[in-house]
Amino acid sequence: MPLTTLAKGEGAQFRLDGELTIFHAASLKDALIAALGEGGPALTIDLSGVDELDTAGVQLLLLVKREAARLGRALIYSGHSAAVISVLELLDLAGTLGDPLLIPNASR
Repeated sequence: MPLTTLAKGEGAQFRLDGELTIFHAASLKDALIAALGEGGPALTIDLSGVDELDTAGVQLLLLVKREAARLGRALIYSGHSAAVISVLELLDLAGTLGDPLLIPNASR
């Protein structure tokens, strides 16, 4: 599961592709935490390329969101794939990790 840099600087943007599962979550953790240190106050992570998500992946997304808040950074998950939306709806996490443009009533 690669983390691709789409834009650096003030509005840093990244994209996750492939499986965000227990098999990849541990190896992605350091890369995602490091991404929080790039750019200005806002960071966007595009989830449109995620084709599989399990609870380990959800835990990682929650951890990164919590760490961003601790650092005073705004973290926006965007472009949710169908696999991501399905899991977020199942776990009732659309409001926490949802994209307000794709998931009604979701908050950033």
